[in-house]
Amino acid sequence: MSRMPQVTALEIIRFLKYQGFIEDRQSGSHLTLLHEYRNFSVTVPVHSGCDVGRGLAVRILKDAGFSVEDYLRGR
Repeated sequence: MSRMPQVTALEIIRFLKYQGFIEDRQSGSHLTLLHEYRNFSVTVPVHSGCDVGRGLAVRILKDAGFSVEDYLRGR
């Protein structure tokens, strides 16, 4: 199992958009992305200048249906 690198919210969002997610709505500092064809969404906290914690990044990817390996291959 690969170790998740330190990433920013924008890097996760870029990966998810490349995988077919689109911006749905934003509430404060949380951006919700929707996958139109798979019909579900994930929320990413967007705090400028801050990295997303590794555990949270892994959880966001898992909720979106991806593994750390998928992320590392796709970035």
